[in-house]
Amino acid sequence: MTTGYQIIDQKAPYFLTFQIVDWVDIFTRKIYKDIVIDCFNFMIKNKKFQLFAYVIMSNHVHLIAQSEGRLSDNIRDIKKFTCLKIIETIKTQPESRKDWILNIFKANGELSHSNKEYQVWTHENHAVLLYSNEFIKSKVDYIHNNPVRAGIVEKPEDYFYSSARNYASLQAPIDIPTLILPWKTYS
Repeated sequence: MTTGYQIIDQKAPYFLTFQIVDWVDIFTRKIYKDIVIDCFNFMIKNKKFQLFAYVIMSNHVHLIAQSEGRLSDNIRDIKKFTCLKIIETIKTQPESRKDWILNIFKANGELSHSNKEYQVWTHENHAVLLYSNEFIKSKVDYIHNNPVRAGIVEKPEDYFYSSARNYASLQAPIDIPTLILPWKTYS
């Protein structure tokens, strides 16, 4: 079911949100966050996917992205690959919540007409077209301040799984181009 937030211009920059079904906190573990990071790095290197800002929270991911190809295809590929890899990892690595998580993903997969077994991500991408520099800046700030609002860190750049580190010229898990925007750490 679509919510009206669709990618119309396939080559334009968008603010996107991917959420885990039933808000399962899968990304509380490093191993699952690294799957998303590895996928983003692959897409950037091999699929003309451009990532300008991101944050991986416990049960959702925010990003600003654009593609030289079809952005919708990139998003589909990201969700498909990470879904398969997350399920494989849950099944093969130690996971105290294994049965609980797999049951939720399986129940959601059974409700979906497009999945055969498991569904990790919701179908929505909450795609919002970025139309001005001020709007882009507000979305970058929103993304970077997500861990601060959640009480995880005091400063955005202290959260490792966020492009706030790139914007603060710190080591980050993904090498992305930073948009030329004023940077301020909020206290």
